[in-house]
Amino acid sequence: MATNLASLFKRALLPKRWRAFARDESGVTAIEFGLLALPFFSIIGAILETSLVFLSGQILDSAVQDTGRLVRTGQMQSATIQTFRANVCDRLYGLFDCTKLFVDVQVLTTFNAATIKPPVDFNCKTQTECEWNRNEIVTPGKTSNIMVAQVYYRWPVVLNFGGLSLANLATGERVLGAASVFKNEPF
Repeated sequence: MATNLASLFKRALLPKRWRAFARDESGVTAIEFGLLALPFFSIIGAILETSLVFLSGQILDSAVQDTGRLVRTGQMQSATIQTFRANVCDRLYGLFDCTKLFVDVQVLTTFNAATIKPPVDFNCKTQTECEWNRNEIVTPGKTSNIMVAQVYYRWPVVLNFGGLSLANLATGERVLGAASVFKNEPF
């Protein structure tokens, strides 16, 4: 009797159309997609950006190794900052803005004297503080000199999820770097 009374009460309060609407499930897929689309595409975007950053880092490293070999074999004895940068840039496949590369090639006294340090303060807070904090140098050295070649680039990071991003600078950029320490051949 109680079940019949509740059933009669529902029928009396809910017109036929409203009952049909309450049972209709035709828009469930669209609502679920709306709820899951943002997290799904955010994860896909983060995966793509991470892949691109790591690919770019590997390409930069390979370009520095190849250009360092030109110095090591004596093919860049009259190298300037512009020629070294151009040789690195030729091997970057258009992924980088070559005018923003930081280049540092120096002669060392020993292998232990090699200090690989990015030319930027990672605790910077403003765009001005995050600029390169030392001058570019290209000294190709002479035969049998120990050399260090360093190239850095500030990669723009696109995705930032409330502080969760690949950026390691306050400007929303990631410093990519590559270095090569070698001894010039007797050329």
